[in-house]
Amino acid sequence: MTSDTAHAGARRLRADARRNYERLLATARTAFAEHGTGASLEDVARGAGVGIGTLYRHFPNRYALMSAVFEEAVTELLDRSRALLDAPQPCSALVAWLRDIITHAGEYRGLSRALMSASQDASSALAPCSTPMREAGQALLSRAQESGAVRGDVSITDLMQLTNAIALAAEETPSDPGLADRLLTLTLRGITNSSPSGD
Repeated sequence: MTSDTAHAGARRLRADARRNYERLLATARTAFAEHGTGASLEDVARGAGVGIGTLYRHFPNRYALMSAVFEEAVTELLDRSRALLDAPQPCSALVAWLRDIITHAGEYRGLSRALMSASQDASSALAPCSTPMREAGQALLSRAQESGAVRGDVSITDLMQLTNAIALAAEETPSDPGLADRLLTLTLRGITNSSPSGD
């Protein structure tokens, strides 16, 4: 085999691998939206037209696949957090971002539970999602604390856990669409120095 032939073969393999990766992501995104994050990985592989071994070569475990699926949503939330850093009312900006997180978590059943379990584990395959989110939240929280609107003893870890717990409660109670907002309001009453929306 010539060097040119070998390089062409390697390029084809890379192109095939990339197509498999994209098909797996698209199929997983649909499966997670329809069946939750506990959807069968065998079904995901079958729907993408590959074997389960190919899925695991790209994504060593379920959390790795989830992290890749949610990358776009995380990017949107991070962009949103940066935009809110310029908002004139720091506490309202923090509240708006927490509501956005709850909305996004509601798109995939099981996501909030997975994020709660991964929040304390830096080695988790979901860390590429949870770590930048926590850092973005810290920036918004610090600004709200510096304004005097939020108590200084509130930690971003606790706040993110509460937010994910609210999303989980809303997921488990679909018959009550106002539950998440009520629980978030109650949480904010506990962390703020003034009104829940307040600056």
